Amino acid sequence: MDSSHEGEFDPIKASYIREHNNYDLPLVCRTADNAFAIGEANLIDYGGMYLGGRGDGKPGVQARISRRLDDQNLIARAEVGPNGAGSPWRVIMLGDALGKLIDSNLIGNLNPPAAFDTAWIKPGKTAWDWWSGPYLPPPDKGGTDMPTIRRYVDFAGQAGFEYMMIDEGWCLNSGTGGRAPDNADVTKTKPDIDMPELVAYAAKKKVRLWLWVQWSLLDRQMDAALAQYEKWGIAGIKVDFMDRNDQQMVDYYHKLMAKAAGHKLLVDMHGAYPPAGLNRTYPNYLTQEGIMGAEYNKWSRRVTATHNVSLGFTRMLLGPLDYTPGGFRNATPATFQVINSPPQVQTTRGHGLGMFVVYESPFQMVADSPDVYENAAGFDFLKAVPTAWDETRFLQGEIDDYIVVARRKGKDWYVGVMGNEKPHSISVPLSFLPAGKFNAKVWVDGSTPTTLIEGERAVTSVDTLELKLAPSGGAAVRITR
Repeated sequence: MDSSHEGEFDPIKASYIREHNNYDLPLVCRTADNAFAIGEANLIDYGGMYLGGRGDGKPGVQARISRRLDDQNLIARAEVGPNGAGSPWRVIMLGDALGKLIDSNLIGNLNPPAAFDTAWIKPGKTAWDWWSGPYLPPPDKGGTDMPTIRRYVDFAGQAGFEYMMIDEGWCLNSGTGGRAPDNADVTKTKPDIDMPELVAYAAKKKVRLWLWVQWSLLDRQMDAALAQYEKWGIAGIKVDFMDRNDQQMVDYYHKLMAKAAGHKLLVDMHGAYPPAGLNRTYPNYLTQEGIMGAEYNKWSRRVTATHNVSLGFTRMLLGPLDYTPGGFRNATPATFQVINSPPQVQTTRGHGLGMFVVYESPFQMVADSPDVYENAAGFDFLKAVPTAWDETRFLQGEIDDYIVVARRKGKDWYVGVMGNEKPHSISVPLSFLPAGKFNAKVWVDGSTPTTLIEGERAVTSVDTLELKLAPSGGAAVRITR
C-alpha cells in the first residue's frame, strides 16, 4: 500500500477486478445507462482506502484500508470521545453520463468548511525550474543557483504570473529525490543561495516564491521551518515523497495544513494520496499530485493523449490535480523522444492549451523553460487563462475518446478541448452562454504539433464552434463580452 498514486486509469470489465489487486481511487464505472464513481471524503484519523475485488467471481468491490506502520493489524487508533470514533465518508457519485460527474462538488462538500480567515489565500500560475532541467539555453548554465532562479523570476514577472517555484536543491545539504540526509537543514539555504535577496528580487517583479521540501525533513523541523519561511516572505511550500496514506500520514496532512495556515503559507502536496476534500477545510491547500502527470515525459512514453483525456473523467473528480502542464516542445507519438532535459510531450500545442481549462488546479504550473515560450504560439492564452473558477460545465466527450469542458471566471468563459490519438471534428454548441453578444478567440491545432490556427468571431448562445483536432490534439477558446 506504499504508493505515489501515479498511474494509468485503464478500462477493465468489473468482473475482472481481482481480489488480490489494490485499485486506487476513484474507481469510475460506466454502464449502458449511467455512470458512477467511488471515492472517499473527510479522511481524518483513519487510513486511506483502496478497492479490491470481492473474491467470489461476482462484479463488485470491497474496501481495503491502509494499515498503521507500527501495527499492521490496525487501520486506525482512536480515542472514543463524546461524539464517538468516526470514519470517512464512503462516496458514490452518480450521474446519467460519466462527464456529468465533473460538475459535482460532492467530495469537497462532505468536509467541514474553513474555520479561519482565508482572505490572504491567492491562487495563481507559477514558473518552475525543475521540469525542464532546470534548462536554459547557452550561454546560460542552468541549475539551482542565483542566476537561474532570477531568470525564472524574470520570466514569471514578464508573463504576469503570481509565483515562481524553486524546486529541490536549495536547502543546506539537500538530498536528491526522496532522500532525507541526516545533516540536511530545511531552515537554511546552501551557501550560494541568498533567500532574502531572492525574495526581495522577486517582489520587485511582483512575484512571490515557493519552496520544495522533502516531507520527512520538514516533519522533523516543522515549527522552525514554517516560521523561517514566513520570516523570509515565502508564499508556499511544495511537500514531496510522502507516498503513503496510512493513519499516521493522514494525520501529517492535517497537522501540516493547520500549521501552514497559521504561518500564512500555501501548500502543494506531491507523492500524495488521492484527494478527499481536505482543501475545503484548509483552502491554503491549493493543489496536489497523486497523478501520473507531465514529469513522466522525462523518462517514459506513458503520458499519452488517451491517458490525458481519461484523467478528466477519473482523478479530477476528487479534487485539484497538479499535472504540471505547459510543455511546449510538442511532438507526435512517432517523433517523440524520451529526453530528460529539456523534455518533449507527445501531444499537440492545442492539446496542451486545453489542459489549462480541463484540469482544475488553483496553483497551476507553467512547466517549461522561459526560452521556449518566447514568441510561441499559444503563450498568450496561458498568460490569460485563470486558475480559479466560478462555474464549471462538462459539455461533451467520452472517457476513451475526447473531452470538452467550459469554465467561467466572472463574465468570461473558457473552453478546453482534448482528444485522443485519433483526429476529431467536434461541434461545440454555445448554449451555456447567457444572453448577449460575445467575442470568441479560438486556438486550435495547426499543421504541425507546435503550430496553431487562431481566429476570432462574434458569437451568441445560439452559435456553434466547429473545431478540427489533429491526432493527440486539442483546442482552447476564450469567450469575452
